[in-house]
Amino acid sequence: MPGVSRTVLTEMYENIVTARHYEERLQEEYLEGKQPAFDISAGPIPGELHLAAGQEAAAAGVCQHLRDDDTVTATHRPHHVAIAKGVDLERMTAEIFGRQTGLGKGKGGHMHLFDPEVHFACSGIIAEGCPPAAGAGLAAKKRNEDSVAVAYLGEGAIDQGAFLESLNFAAVFDLPVVFVIEDNDWAISMPKERVTDVENGAKRADGFEMPGARVDADDAVEIYEVAGEAIGRARDRNGPTVLEVQVHRRMGHFMGDPQTYRPEEDQEAAAERDSIERLERDLRNHGVDDERIEEIREAAHERVEAAIEWAKEQPKPDPSDAHEDIFVNPPSGVTDSEPDFEFAGGDD
Repeated sequence: MPGVSRTVLTEMYENIVTARHYEERLQEEYLEGKQPAFDISAGPIPGELHLAAGQEAAAAGVCQHLRDDDTVTATHRPHHVAIAKGVDLERMTAEIFGRQTGLGKGKGGHMHLFDPEVHFACSGIIAEGCPPAAGAGLAAKKRNEDSVAVAYLGEGAIDQGAFLESLNFAAVFDLPVVFVIEDNDWAISMPKERVTDVENGAKRADGFEMPGARVDADDAVEIYEVAGEAIGRARDRNGPTVLEVQVHRRMGHFMGDPQTYRPEEDQEAAAERDSIERLERDLRNHGVDDERIEEIREAAHERVEAAIEWAKEQPKPDPSDAHEDIFVNPPSGVTDSEPDFEFAGGDD
């Protein structure tokens, strides 16, 4: 850890505790009005919600090296990555709550966040972010810029054609792309060993003659060091890298997931492996006292609470705006009449 400064440790800790509290608070908000009989359309956050509590170190350790002009694509479990990349927290929260002032005017929801100010996007399609990241890397190379692209995906996505084709494309054109696999042991409801043929996903790099590395613990410092090499290599135009990080999913695949497929001891083990506690020890070893650590945590919690309260006060989209911001214009006359539908969701 000698090469990691106190400033870097502090910034990573801020991102991690912000992301953890954000996910815990979203869980509370999401479940409001959905119980006892689970109703996915009820409550202040309608639709599905995939939370990343326990995976924060994979975002903080990698994104600490990135600039606003570097591109990041994330998965359907994106909030920790978005926070570490610097996505506007208030507008992201408004989008999750389906509000007009959200990043996508409340139309995309939490799986389709897009913030061009910091070059961030995500999608609910498995491995979807890999081709756009490769495209961003190609664009940077053609423009002779030193920006890089990072594509996040889960271990269940490493057999997807989009991932493998992107590896080939990045290798052939020697692109500045880093593919980050978050291995949380569960491909939705299937254990990793039942869905893929490799224990170490970074080995996928071998078939494309590019570097690959795996970090076996959700240790932000170790991730930061390994990611620094990969991103530095990309920024120096020395080609792509595959990085796999072991993380631990502390919640279900989606909110409302009963997790009957998951042994209780696995859930307990995930709760015990906490990147926050590990990073707090690192801060103390760098002379940061408990009072300062608590100040950082409290400030992160206040930031999250302020974003949620702001988002809940924002207006919902007008149903008449449903035909705006779409790829294909509706037929003539469709938008001349009042819409005959209402947005789903509970009361404000």
